[in-house]
Amino acid sequence: MTAIACLRILFTADGESAPGDIPKHKAQGVADAFLKARWRAPRKCGAVAPLAFVLADHNVEHLDPTEVQGLAAELEKVLFPGRPIGQIALMTFEGDESAVLQFAALSQKELRGLLAGEGYEGEPGRVHMITADSIEPLPSTREEAAALAAEKAKAASPATVAPIAVQPAAEAAAPVPAPAIVAPPKSAAAVAPEPPPIIAPTKATPRAGPAIVKPAAKVEPPPPPPETGWWGIYDLVEGVFVGARIGMRADLVGPPPEDDAKLLKRDLIALTDTQAALKTAPFGEIQVPFGFWNLTTPSSQDSYKSRLSRYPLDQQPRLTATIYCTPREASIGMLQQMRAFLKGSFARMDVQVADPTFPIQGMPPELVDTITLVLNGESEHDRLKQILKFVERKAGYVSKGVEQAVANVTSAVELEACRAGGIARVQGPAVTDLMDKPVAGPEGAPLALAQSAA
Repeated sequence: MTAIACLRILFTADGESAPGDIPKHKAQGVADAFLKARWRAPRKCGAVAPLAFVLADHNVEHLDPTEVQGLAAELEKVLFPGRPIGQIALMTFEGDESAVLQFAALSQKELRGLLAGEGYEGEPGRVHMITADSIEPLPSTREEAAALAAEKAKAASPATVAPIAVQPAAEAAAPVPAPAIVAPPKSAAAVAPEPPPIIAPTKATPRAGPAIVKPAAKVEPPPPPPETGWWGIYDLVEGVFVGARIGMRADLVGPPPEDDAKLLKRDLIALTDTQAALKTAPFGEIQVPFGFWNLTTPSSQDSYKSRLSRYPLDQQPRLTATIYCTPREASIGMLQQMRAFLKGSFARMDVQVADPTFPIQGMPPELVDTITLVLNGESEHDRLKQILKFVERKAGYVSKGVEQAVANVTSAVELEACRAGGIARVQGPAVTDLMDKPVAGPEGAPLALAQSAA
């Protein structure tokens, strides 16, 4: 039971900004920070496209439009303080994961088509147009829009068409035709010329059935958004971005699958998208995910090899293999085999753990380069405790020559806790949003709370 929706922001007001307004080009960052403050854990939210945010709630089947309306009213006050309502509108789309992400890719023009009740060329879902003072359901697909238009036309037809159709029938039953037969005998010849006026109206009959029933021209649906995005990696000591890690957009709205076959499929998508990114993203370290258990399976290793064989050798120095789902008592022998398997394509090996008390003391020096703690507590208090336990073991990491890093950092408080504990590298929503491309340089990333915290 999970409700997943895409929330799109539409600017309904034209003209110049008034004093105090948030500029439109900054609305993305302001709206993102606002939603994360209001849409609290365990519910999830995240930006997936410009002015497009995915909201998820695992405890309900459908989102409450009135709650979203409250968000619209509050957000409007933030973006346009002192202005009358009506400056923005929120459009929500509820459906399955693929439909939600497809809706996120619609252009503002396509959204306005939905707003006009025309539907769109995509998967069906529940659409609401929400402003600070109204909630209006809308058809999602063109088929639904056409059916709704037909229903409205049918509902309107009795007032206009029915009287015309019924009256001739009543006259046929009345005694009116009788005089028409009896009166003409005196001038039968005069009756003969009468047919032309009767025929003439038939020439106009094509107007009665215009192009209303014509099917709309086929419009190609928008391409779905990419399945992957990029998290910026920030160095708290140096105060700069050092690279990016590829991630799955689906993780913004739900937990990753547990089945190894599904995890392998995700890894292969990430490997393919990373290969493409290497051609256009010349800056920084690139982290690529591998499932721990898939790295121990010969068939999965073969699948990895087929993708890695395409990687350019000159990019190896900037590539890091990140191993997720690592058990607390990971076999040293397995980790050694993984290092040997990956070293041909990756210069560094990072191991992600969920337990801050991971037993680093039993690990041989130089086996791994980094241990990354992935924060997973539902409350900020729980997550801060995880950070504290992790940094308490810093001396053990230093003695092994292993760096500590923290992922899934979601607040400025967690960011500051990492800084105070001597954690150098951090990543997560408090550092950057999930981006379409890797960071382009030490200073370049949107929504970088790390920069303001530095």
